[in-house]
Order: sequence, then C-alpha cells, then structure tokens
Amino acid sequence: MVEPSPTIDPDSRSAPSPDQWSSSPPKTAVSLVIPARNEARNIAWVLEQIPASITEIILVDGSTDATLITARSSRPDIKVVPQQGSGKGCALRAGFLAATGDVIVMMDADGSMSPQEISHYVHFLENGYDFVKGSRFIGGGGSLDITRIRRWGNRFLLMVFNAIYHTRLTDLCYGYCAFHRRYLEHLNLCATGFEIEAEMTVRAMQAGLRIAEVPSLELPRRAGQSNLRAIHDGTRVLRTVVRGHRLETMRAGGAQPAPNTPPGVAMGSS
Repeated sequence: MVEPSPTIDPDSRSAPSPDQWSSSPPKTAVSLVIPARNEARNIAWVLEQIPASITEIILVDGSTDATLITARSSRPDIKVVPQQGSGKGCALRAGFLAATGDVIVMMDADGSMSPQEISHYVHFLENGYDFVKGSRFIGGGGSLDITRIRRWGNRFLLMVFNAIYHTRLTDLCYGYCAFHRRYLEHLNLCATGFEIEAEMTVRAMQAGLRIAEVPSLELPRRAGQSNLRAIHDGTRVLRTVVRGHRLETMRAGGAQPAPNTPPGVAMGSS
C-alpha cells in the first residue's frame, strides 16, 4: 500500500472542451447539501435549478424567515435538517451526517452557484478523483460577485496554503465542493464557520485524497446580504490553514496529535 501525494487535475487549468464533461446522468447516488440562513428570497430559484438526477436534497435550515416554508413549497421532497449551533461549518457538518448518497455535493443557498454545474463535479468523482473543488480562477471559471478585498484576501490565503502544502491550487475560499461520502470520517471536520471550506481542503490534502479543481462561475447573490465578514472570517481561514500544518508536523515528528486531527488514509496506487 502506498500513500500518494494529492494531485490536481491538469486538464482543469484550461477551459473545458465540450466533450470533457459527461452529459449522461450520474452513475452514483448524489446528496446535495445546502446550508441556509434567511434565504427565503433565493432558495426557490436554487431548488428549481437542481437537475432531476440528484438523488437527495438536504436543506440545513438556521433561518428565522420563511426559508423553510418556501423550500418545501418548491420541493416537497426536500429533506430538512435543523441547524444545531451557529455558523456555516455547523450547518454543513449536520448536512453531511444526514446525507445517504455515495457522493456529497455542497453549495450555497443564495443563488451564486449554478446547480447546473453539479455534473462537472460528479464527473471527476466518477473518474478517479476523491475530492473536487470549484475554482473561479481557472479557464472557464470566473466571478461576477467578488469584491476587491475578498479577491486580495483569497490570493493571500491561497499563497500561504500553496507554500505550506507544496501544491498549486487556484482557489481556496469557495464553497462549491464535492467528495465521496466514504471519506467523511477521514476529513474529521470540526470548524464552525466559513473556515470549514479551507478545513476540508486541508484535511483532504493530509489524507492523501486525489483532488481536482473544476471551473465555476460565481454569480451575484440574487437578494439579501451575505453573512460573510471578510476580515474576521479570513483570519479564521488563516488559522485553520496554519493549525493544520502544525498538527501535521507534530505527527511527522512523533508528537501526539490533538483531538479532531484526521488520520492518514492509505490508498493503493491506481
């Protein structure tokens, strides 16, 4: 058994050709996890765009507005999980635990991510990859919503991440991701806020998972205000990235890792 270094799909660094993505329905059961906090004006549009091939839609609701009523009106088959605790990380972890599909996809409820892109992520998971990230900064991707401070912050955090983990990711702070559910316990997530997106990538790298980036277009939020606080949440992301590296170094040196530190995953060569 060998533990290969994480890789990034080289083809994902250029605009995808028309035949790069599979046009057929996914071969695996897909659970879509959507955390929502007061997105009543957006959730119906999101749910109406979800492809029929998605097996299970899980809404993790932490709202005080009519988000839940609107969601159930649009999709009576939706699975609702009440959020315990506050923060995006708490919501996603609850949704992941409730998922039953072979593949888990996560996306936001504000309309900034197109559900039509889900097939891109699943395509890579069905063709040898373990963890797939959306990127706004590779050919075929982009953002119609990112502010200057968020762009600069993402560049800085990405530079730190790539330097520490010796990789070449192109986007770190973007919450459109997918992975095989069988790896959930190895990701061993504990983040409570927006930093969970970075934590997932850190843990996937440390576990030796095969990582691919796919182009994604970030659309403007359809209505309302984002819950993201750029400086506050960016600081939490930085701490998550640095802490993950410190724990990995401790393990390599034989020190006892702290609780919630993920074990490595031994994988056979492909």
